[in-house]
Amino acid sequence: MAVWIQAQQLQGDALHQMQSLYGQHFPIEVRHYLAQWIEGQLWDSVELENPQDELKAKRLLDSLVQELQRKAEHQVGEDGFLLKIKLGHYASQLKSTYDRCPLELVRCIKHILHSEQRLVQEAVGSGGGGGTMDSLSQRHQQINQTFEELRVSTQETENELRKLQHNQEYFIIQYQENLRIQAQLSSLSAVPAEERTQRETSLQAKRATVEAWLTREANTLQKYRLDLAEKHQKTLGQLRKQQTLILDEELIQWKRRQQLAGNGGPTEGGLDVLQSWCEKLADLIWQNRQQIRRAEHLTQQLPLPGPMEELLTKLNSDITDIISALVTSTFIIEKQPPQVLKTQTKFAATVRLLVGGKLNVHMNPPQVKAVIVSEQQAKALLKNESTRNDSSGEILNNNCVMEYHRTTGTLSAHFRNMSLKRIKRSDRRGAESVTEEKFTVMFESQFSVGGNELVFHVKTLSLPVVVIVHGSQDNNATATVLWDNAFAEPGRVPFIVPDKVLWPQLCEALDMKYKAEMHSARGLCDDNLIFLAQKAFSSASINPEDYRNMTMSWAQFNRESLPGRNFTFWQWFDGVMELMKKHLKPHWNDGAILGFVNKQQAQDMLMSKPNGTFLLRFSDSEIGGITIAWVAENPNKRLVWNLMPYTTKDFSIRSLADRISDLNHLMFLYPDRPKDEVFSKYYTPPLSVQWEPHLHGPGTLPVSGSPHQLCNFPSHVSTLQMGMYQCTAVTSH
Repeated sequence: MAVWIQAQQLQGDALHQMQSLYGQHFPIEVRHYLAQWIEGQLWDSVELENPQDELKAKRLLDSLVQELQRKAEHQVGEDGFLLKIKLGHYASQLKSTYDRCPLELVRCIKHILHSEQRLVQEAVGSGGGGGTMDSLSQRHQQINQTFEELRVSTQETENELRKLQHNQEYFIIQYQENLRIQAQLSSLSAVPAEERTQRETSLQAKRATVEAWLTREANTLQKYRLDLAEKHQKTLGQLRKQQTLILDEELIQWKRRQQLAGNGGPTEGGLDVLQSWCEKLADLIWQNRQQIRRAEHLTQQLPLPGPMEELLTKLNSDITDIISALVTSTFIIEKQPPQVLKTQTKFAATVRLLVGGKLNVHMNPPQVKAVIVSEQQAKALLKNESTRNDSSGEILNNNCVMEYHRTTGTLSAHFRNMSLKRIKRSDRRGAESVTEEKFTVMFESQFSVGGNELVFHVKTLSLPVVVIVHGSQDNNATATVLWDNAFAEPGRVPFIVPDKVLWPQLCEALDMKYKAEMHSARGLCDDNLIFLAQKAFSSASINPEDYRNMTMSWAQFNRESLPGRNFTFWQWFDGVMELMKKHLKPHWNDGAILGFVNKQQAQDMLMSKPNGTFLLRFSDSEIGGITIAWVAENPNKRLVWNLMPYTTKDFSIRSLADRISDLNHLMFLYPDRPKDEVFSKYYTPPLSVQWEPHLHGPGTLPVSGSPHQLCNFPSHVSTLQMGMYQCTAVTSH
């Protein structure tokens, strides 16, 4: 009922527009007294072009009539008497009007509700207040409203075309009558003079009348034709505008979300709404095309002086361009192939035609072929330059027939068992490595539309793909993909990306990737990002504003090693993610791992805490390493100790929680949480094998994973019971 309450507050022209929505076809009183019921029904679940939904519409009509009758019965008193009669009358009126065409009632109410929402939103927006609908729903309402306007205008031109056809047929009959009179006049030479004069006068008068009518009617027909062409021109302009909105904005946004999903962003969402819009476009475009062709036929059947032939040729060309753009743009990749593609490895992809259920495309399911092409070949394809049908490799199982799924109305091809057998690389530029070279999988097919009236050769390119031959190349290939997905601009030349980006932009991409790998809402906080900035720019500043306008180049990201290290910034960050997602994800999500803390920061944080306080931080010196830093009392002074970093190899032998449990002098997780409170739920139950000191001697403890490998420690370290873990100490000064 919320929309109706707001609609009643409209003023001026908006109020007038709202009132004009109602009439005998649907009285405003019905909207008022059944507002809550009307807004509570699922009108949008009824597909108006689907005859099978007529039963749904019939149930809605019956329910509406019953609600009106129930409302009428509950009216009492003097005022209620008149309202009771009026509501009962409306119930009978709606029943008789829509009983044979219940879908028209649904169409009417959907149009009213969409229009009211649009008017309310426009009024709220112009008043500077917050809207009842967010910008997305508002945009969708506008698209649906435009479709309703297009449906109405298409129906109007259909009615006018029929009227034109009827008038033209009558004109032809009268024209034939004029020819008959002319023939009669010509045959009078054989008639006696007296009779001939009398009949000739009569026939000439009749001919003059018919010719005058034909002259007037020819002008009228020409005006009808020009008016109809003008209306078609207007409809085509509106269709083109609506198609641009759907294909160049909504579909492009979906593709952008799909690309960001490759970096761990939110899923791109389903295609059902987009497909329903594209199918409506296809229906409307095809109806208008058929109307224009019928108008052409009428013009050819009865040529009249004027510009009609040129006008219709132009309209036919325009509508063909529109439908061509629709078919070629709606051939999309629903499921992208993997962007890091290893040779000799099975992979999958799905392509879909969003207008596949319309235009009779599905009646002759087309075949789709997949080929891998280089960046240069992709550029040439977009320029419509010949690539001599070259590919840059060989894909096995690269042909698939599109299947029509009647229940969902989708036409798609599922490539389930493709495999890249070989790849042909191009000459690399400068310092570019094989993991910076981009390819794309091109899917191509041929569709015939409207029973082979039009044939389209369509192609679509996948997101950039980096081909690797060994798992060791994966992290560098992932860097190329992440940079491309994050910073590609719409409509770019394949596959150009900026060479440098602002640090906050890169932070957003890293945070998105990190949260996705952790399957966690806990991403990178401001302190984490400052730590990363210090590492990336070799800076000591802790002020985030100092980094806001700094840029990071691709070379700094993953081509040049960090100062004093043999790995790049990305390789270090990717190593952290790999370690975390394989072994430490639960501890990150619990908040037990600070991680992004350097050695000096760890010392500063721990020195003010009780002995036995520890924290977990990522190693600066080793890719994919994490270390434990803790504060303890030495005979002479307090020290912050740092264990040698653990890696994936270590955690595949013994878990982090168990290792922390082993170390008795680790007592409190920074800042002050008892370690068992945090980690005990992850401890492995104790084994039956007992530690027997007499077998190994005093001052020795086993190294994890190898009960026979021993390590000796000075007496002051063994008193800390740290014997099975190598460690270094940082002295407090």
